[in-house]
Amino acid sequence: MAFLLGLIFAAITAFFWFYDWKYSLPTPVPLGYKSVNCGTPIGVLGRLQSGNRPLFLHFFNPACPCSRFNIPHFRSLVNQYGSKVDFAIVVMSDKKHTAEEIQNRLGVDIPVLFDSAIARACGVYSTPQAAIISPGHRLYYRGNYNKSRYCTNKNSDYARMALEDLLNDHPDLSFSPYAVKAYGCELPTCTK
Repeated sequence: MAFLLGLIFAAITAFFWFYDWKYSLPTPVPLGYKSVNCGTPIGVLGRLQSGNRPLFLHFFNPACPCSRFNIPHFRSLVNQYGSKVDFAIVVMSDKKHTAEEIQNRLGVDIPVLFDSAIARACGVYSTPQAAIISPGHRLYYRGNYNKSRYCTNKNSDYARMALEDLLNDHPDLSFSPYAVKAYGCELPTCTK
């Protein structure tokens, strides 16, 4: 009996270790991917951006464990910066979801979009990812939220740092390669 329990424990440990390892690797760049550099005009956003405010796009896939781990952190960004920044969620999923379902799941009342053209325009190919669009409708930042899976490392809070830099008019972003290399779940519309 002890052997069987030990075997079950070992299997569970191996399962969790495998998934922890899997999501610590960079997301493979899809074939045909076209890189989008910071400063590139982003014209597919319509009326999402009001006046002279930045726009924060949250690329989210309800089936992605990394996206689910990120929900409390994203919600804290909306709560902290909602009076200074426009926020929207871009759902990247091959399953049908409603805007209300996504808003309830994330606990926020902000626009929800289902347009994969926005991901292509911003150069996003994994979730969760953040894209910050300047008031001049140019890509200011595209990348990870944090180095930590649960977004708890204050020293690598990349999305918050980028927002602070933009709001405080510090145009020169300088992040580690980890900030801008995609980690997380591949988008369902991308191929390996």
